[in-house]
Amino acid sequence: MSDVLDQNEVDALLAAISGGEVDQSDDDGPSTQVFTINAYTEASLEIRPYDFKRPERVSKDQMRALEQLHEGFARNFGALLSGFLRTIVEVKVANIEQLTYAEFIQGLPNPTSFNLLGCDPLDGEMCLEISPLIIYPIIDRLLGGSNAELFIPQRPLTSIELRLVGQITDRAMQALGEAWESIVAVKFLLDETESNPQLVQIVPPNEVVVVVGFELKMGGRAGTMSLCIPFNVIEPVVEKLASQGWDAYQRGRKDQSLRDRLSSKLNSAPLMAQALLAETTITMSDLMNMAEGDVIATEKSATEPAMLCVEGKKKFFAHLGQYRGHRALRVTRAIEVGERCN
Repeated sequence: MSDVLDQNEVDALLAAISGGEVDQSDDDGPSTQVFTINAYTEASLEIRPYDFKRPERVSKDQMRALEQLHEGFARNFGALLSGFLRTIVEVKVANIEQLTYAEFIQGLPNPTSFNLLGCDPLDGEMCLEISPLIIYPIIDRLLGGSNAELFIPQRPLTSIELRLVGQITDRAMQALGEAWESIVAVKFLLDETESNPQLVQIVPPNEVVVVVGFELKMGGRAGTMSLCIPFNVIEPVVEKLASQGWDAYQRGRKDQSLRDRLSSKLNSAPLMAQALLAETTITMSDLMNMAEGDVIATEKSATEPAMLCVEGKKKFFAHLGQYRGHRALRVTRAIEVGERCN
C-alpha cells in the first residue's frame, strides 16, 4: 500500500505534467502508449466531418453507378413522354444524394403527386414524386390546352387528373424497368398514390435513402421529379453497383431492350421495292421522238434474271413471272457485297 499516492501527490503530478516538467516517455521498458498525435503534423492529418444522423451507406462509386443508370432512364423516359404528348420533353438527372427519409419528405411540396412503386423481387417500395409545376402542364397538354395562361392550383389532384397522371407513371415504370434490367430484372407496379407526402412512411424517419433528382422541361414549362430509393431496397444488389463493373458492362454489352424496341419498329417500316428488268442508253433525240409502240432494244437476254431493288439499292436477283393474275417476281438469291450487277 506504500505505492498508493495521496490526493496532494496526484495533484502535484498532474500539475507537473501540464507544465512540461515531467517526461511522459519511458525509455527503460516497452511503451504502453498505442497512439499519439505528436508524431503527425497538422498538414499531414486528414480530418473529415462525419454526421452520425446521415451516415453514408452507399459508396461514391455506387452512387456514380446509380447516376449513370438513371441517366439512361431519363433519356428513355423523355423519349416515351415526347411520343405520348406529341411535343419535345427533356428529362435529365439534376442531382443525386444520400439523405434520411425525414429530410426527403420535408423537402417536398404539399400537395404533390406522390407515388409508391412496388419493385418485385426487391423488398420494400420506392417513391416517385412529380412536382405540380410540371404535372399540371402535362395534364393541360393531354386535355388539349396551350399552357399559355396556365394557373398551378394548390390542391390535391382530382380523380380524372389522377387517371391522366397514371399514364405518365406507367411510362416512368416502363423506363425504370428497362434501366434496372442491367442490375436485376425488376417489375415496377404502382401500389398507392398520395397528395400529402407527410402521410406516407415507408421506412423509419432516420433510415438512409438515395434521392435521384430529375429536371423536366416541356415547352416553356419546367419542373422537378424525385425518385427515392431506400437503402434496404437496394441492399441485396448494392455490390453490383460498383462503377468498375458498371463501366465494363456498359462497354461490353449493348442495351438489348433498346435494340429489340428499335427492331420491332423497323420491322413494320414500309419500303419501296422495284423490279429493274434491263438498262440501256439512248440519245436525247430518240427520247424526244419516242411514240407509242416503239421498241427499246437492250443487250440483256430475256432469260436473264431481273434485279429487285429496295429503296433504290440492288438487293436480290429475281425471275419475272405471274401469280394469281398479277405480275410477280420470284427471288432466287441475294446480291453479294461487291458483286457486279450489270
